[in-house]
This record gives sequence, structure tokens and C-alpha cells, in this order.
Amino acid sequence: MFRSAQHDKGYRGRLAPSPTGYLHAGHALTFWRAQERCRERHGTLVLRVEDLDRARCRPEFREAIFEDLRWFGLDWTEGPVLQSERRPLYLEAWKKLRDRGLVYPCSCSRRDVLSAAGAPHAEDEEPHYPGTCRPARLTIPPAEDPAGMNWRFRVPAGEALQFFDQCAGRQRAVAGTDFGDFVIWRKDDVPAYQLAVVVDDGAMRITEVVRGADLLRSAFRQLLLYRALDLSAPDFCHLPLVTDSLGQRLAKRHDALSLRTLRAAGVTPNEVRERYL
Repeated sequence: MFRSAQHDKGYRGRLAPSPTGYLHAGHALTFWRAQERCRERHGTLVLRVEDLDRARCRPEFREAIFEDLRWFGLDWTEGPVLQSERRPLYLEAWKKLRDRGLVYPCSCSRRDVLSAAGAPHAEDEEPHYPGTCRPARLTIPPAEDPAGMNWRFRVPAGEALQFFDQCAGRQRAVAGTDFGDFVIWRKDDVPAYQLAVVVDDGAMRITEVVRGADLLRSAFRQLLLYRALDLSAPDFCHLPLVTDSLGQRLAKRHDALSLRTLRAAGVTPNEVRERYL
């Protein structure tokens, strides 16, 4: 159903941190596993900084990322590449989706969608869109620029999707039931995560994406975008999330487990790996 990236040209993995705060142990361990899988396959590892969120990304966090990655023993063969410098590629993808009638403008705010969705959802999971602004038929919007509106990808409602995850096993979902139409371009004129990572992983010829299990549902959305943009999809490997002593998954607000705090306390990278891996 989905075309896989060409592995005969060699394994290509990536590290994709976001400079919205300091890296914590969970980030580092996910990146470590990505590096291990790449080295086992004698591949190429790309560092991509996902810095599209203008309100939250800061230069000091970006510089800290490079320092913390090196301290933890991570290395890369290509990059760093900054998403903030790749806007023309995202615009080209938006235009292609628009010309195929696969996206539409949406005036609904996140609060509107949350109110309509009703059911609870995970903190980082996009709530199920009820279809308020969805056109009844495939239409090509006349807009020449995506600015000023949210733009949603029209999922093929009822289509059964599946893929084999290299770490989590067989995965299945039904478009329109397990997830709805999703944002690919934001009202503040920023490409959304789902579109940006697909465009970049396609352009960088990434053959496997290693990341946390909290992004497992996103893989289905991204597979639809790979297909819509005529791109070969990578393999996926979604790792179990690292949790704290209370069983809560780590987030950037867990300052006590940030790499900088651990390093300042005299903790070594080996001690972090031995505790959590």
C-alpha cells in the first residue's frame, strides 16, 4: 500500500531535536538507539533541527542541543540542517496537495476542535477533527498562499491502514475513525509538524525513523502524506517512552532529568544509559 524508501542505496537515519527547551534523558536515549541502529547498518546519520515554532524555539536551546548531544556521545555524518531554512520545500508540497484537492482551509481553532471532539486525548495527540469545515467533495481551493488559515489534509475516511513497525510490531488504524483530518499548515503561516517531517525525511532520503511511541499515531497521518506527495515512506521504529520514578513520561519540564542538570550533578552518560536502557 505504501512505497518504502530504497534501502539498496544504504541506511539513512536521523536525529531530529527541537530547540524549545533543554534535552532530557528520554531524548538522549531515543537518539542513542537511533545512532546504534544506524551504526549497526553502517549507515548515514543526519542531524535536523526542527525549529519551525517561532514562539518557542530559541537560539540558546539550539546551541545547547549540539553541546548536549556531543556530551552524551552522539555524532552525525550530515548536518545540522535547520527546518527554518527550508520553507520553499514545504510551500511546494502544500501547493501540490492543494492542486490535488487534498487539503482545505479551516477556520476552527484548537479550542473549537477540543469542544467538538468531546472525548479525552493524549497531551501531544491532535484531537479528532469533526469535519466542520470539510468540503463535501474534493475541491481545489483558489488560494495562492496558505497564510492566514489552518489547512487540513482530507483523510480517506474508512480506509484501513497498516504497517509493520520495526520496534512495536504490526500497527493498524482506520482513517476517519482512529484519527480525522489533520493540520498540515498553521494559521500563523508555519508548516505543521506532520507536513514538515514528511517533506524533510523524503528529501533527505531517510530509510528509517526512530522515535518515541507517543508519535505512533502520527505515522499513519504521515504515511498518507508520503503517498499523496509521491514519496517513498521510511520504515518506522517507535520506542517505549522513558518514564520518571512516578511512571510519568519525561518532558522538557522535567528539569531534574535534563542532560545539563545531570551533567552538572556529575552523572555520566554511561550512568544514564545503564539506568534507562
